Amino acid sequence: MPLANPLFPVFLKLEQLRVLLVGGGNVGLEKLTAILRNSPGTTVTVVSLTFLPALRTLAARHPAVRLHVGPYDDAYLVEADVVFAATDDPALHRRIKAAARARRLLVNVADTPALCDFYLSSVVQKGALKVAVSTNGQSPTVAKRLRAVLEETLPEELDAVLRKMPAIRQQLSGDFARKVKALDALTAGLAGGSGYVAPATRRWRALAVGALLAAGTLAAAWWGATPAPPAPKTP
Repeated sequence: MPLANPLFPVFLKLEQLRVLLVGGGNVGLEKLTAILRNSPGTTVTVVSLTFLPALRTLAARHPAVRLHVGPYDDAYLVEADVVFAATDDPALHRRIKAAARARRLLVNVADTPALCDFYLSSVVQKGALKVAVSTNGQSPTVAKRLRAVLEETLPEELDAVLRKMPAIRQQLSGDFARKVKALDALTAGLAGGSGYVAPATRRWRALAVGALLAAGTLAAAWWGATPAPPAPKTP
């Protein structure tokens, strides 16, 4: 039985790559906006005969974006790692796809899933957390609806939790299984609503907080500061 969605999910470090975007109209603006919203420092070369004023304004705010007025030429592919074809010319899109494939470059072709090597996702972001939704190119509208649901459902506290987790993880004692259990309990409340406290959450949270306080006490003693209060006992 074939997979319902065989796409391989991946998050690119786009700021370490070079992007070629062909098209300066509404679709080109949409693609450039998506690129810069997620990876604002990306080096992007945009080629088009004309550019929307909004696209020029957006490019002016990002020094790594370069606009080239003129027709597309395959020579632009020499300095590209990823290519976006975003014009209203299907024949040009097929030409770009063929030239890019010959150079083993990944290509996204606007509104033509059959020519795409990858699709852009609907993205939900809460600080460091980023969730991408894919419908295998079948329905961008459904993906946008799901994004809206996730944006409303995921708590704003997620980013604060993510920023604190590395310190908590480093202070937890015990073997791997014990640490996983503690971290699961600490984050269980995120799935149960604002007033929810999962079973065993209080116990493991007390252990984690106690470990952090103990570490603070040791640090204070090392620097000659006033010792921190003793760690609370586990209930």
